[in-house]
Amino acid sequence: MNLDFEDEWYGWRLRGRHLVSDDGQRMTIERLRGLMWRDKMELRLKGFASRRAAEQARQTASRRQLVKVVVVQLADVRHRGMAAS
Repeated sequence: MNLDFEDEWYGWRLRGRHLVSDDGQRMTIERLRGLMWRDKMELRLKGFASRRAAEQARQTASRRQLVKVVVVQLADVRHRGMAAS
């Protein structure tokens, strides 16, 4: 069975029992299952039920970052010579 993928998988091919990456690396079904199992166990250790939950947590964490606002008088900056120009 030979199959060439398109869109996001462009360059990847299915050749017999192997999924072949765009750079030529061959992966068997067992290897893919092992990678998926490892990913699942890493998520479980971090306390997430799925990859989607982990990605949503990462997105909400990045949105919650606090911003520190510093107000500086322009005359003080010019007087002390710390201006960039």
